[in-house]
Amino acid sequence: MSDPSEIRVCLPPEDATTPWTLSSYQERGGYQAWAEVLRNQTPREEIIETLKASGLRGRGGAGFPTGLKLSFMPRDAQGQKYIVCNSDESEPGTFKDRDILRFNPHQVIEGMALAGYAIGATVGFNYIRGEYYEPWQRFEAALAEARQAGLLGEDLKGSGIAFELHSQRGAGAYICGEETALLESLEGKKGLPRFKPPFPAQVGAFGKPTTINNTETLASIPPIIRNGAEWFSRIGVENSGGTKIYSVSGHVNRPGNYEVPMGIPFRDLLAMAGGVQDGRTLKAVIPGGSSVPVVPGDVIMECTMDYDGLSQVGSALGAGSVIVMDETTCMVEVLERISFFYFAESCGQCTPCREGTGWLYRMIRRIRTGEGTHEDLDRLKSVADRIEGRTICALGDAAAWPVQSFLKHFRHEFEAMIPRKDAA
Repeated sequence: MSDPSEIRVCLPPEDATTPWTLSSYQERGGYQAWAEVLRNQTPREEIIETLKASGLRGRGGAGFPTGLKLSFMPRDAQGQKYIVCNSDESEPGTFKDRDILRFNPHQVIEGMALAGYAIGATVGFNYIRGEYYEPWQRFEAALAEARQAGLLGEDLKGSGIAFELHSQRGAGAYICGEETALLESLEGKKGLPRFKPPFPAQVGAFGKPTTINNTETLASIPPIIRNGAEWFSRIGVENSGGTKIYSVSGHVNRPGNYEVPMGIPFRDLLAMAGGVQDGRTLKAVIPGGSSVPVVPGDVIMECTMDYDGLSQVGSALGAGSVIVMDETTCMVEVLERISFFYFAESCGQCTPCREGTGWLYRMIRRIRTGEGTHEDLDRLKSVADRIEGRTICALGDAAAWPVQSFLKHFRHEFEAMIPRKDAA
């Protein structure tokens, strides 16, 4: 892990001129794994076992082992099955899947085909965030190329194997990033999370068994099948195999996407992004998108960027969306903005989330405008605690965790905004 240089697995080589085209992708070994499956009728279980051995975990936030998730598809299920790609990248700080779709769409297509084959699905859907118009256009063009080349459709290359793939644009609702709300939207209904069980592997899209994975996760599959499980697992660290695309934003000199080995020290990742802007002092980092707990700057500088490393400092890898904040940042203002986002994006189905997110936002706004009281600080923590773990989906947790962590590490900034007569 001493060399922090990029290792491109999901993103194309930097020197590729038109990496989104079929010809460019095939020059890099694209569709070799899919062609071998079509030629040799590779046992489905072999693909799943390879993914299990690779250590690939979901790159959308949950970090669930990919091979294990594919294995949940019931083998004896009759009728249609579906593979779904979650490209509804909507959490503040996330922008990695956008670049995969823009610059390497064929790898997502091949990954979906391989995953679909492994679970016995002949149809797939890529649900793309509504605001991602250019990525959707690139993906649609790639689909057309793949169909024309005989890589999608019926009886592919005379193998008797069929796989068709469609894209579906969302309408800009954050809640549709939750997999069951995504399925509801895919079916043409309002995007509301479903109660579980049943889980999508039993009752998913259109009532049929369905497996849902993130864009980066599915894009990781073709290189793993092509190069082997050991190749991928050795790139990262124990319990966090392979590469990860970190979307670095905020107060850095070179914001952007960096695909590096899992387990890279944060200080090396920060150096790749040019360090803290204008040479200022690092104050805090949200390491996985706005929903994960914030980490003080001095703590994260000694941390590695992987599931275990961030768990040890009370945070999470999430989607690898690294928001860097320097010494000039007002943490009260940051939390106010985050809390407003989750308040605005709550679907309203669960009372703790519908009422609690608004309550959190209004109390934080009151504190920020100098109208808060000392009791508001304790009430903030109490409301966040009562939201966490009490909703159908994880949006309630996503609203609660920032509040809990900001108060834990930066309570003094909140206290400083409370009028003196109330702060005693």
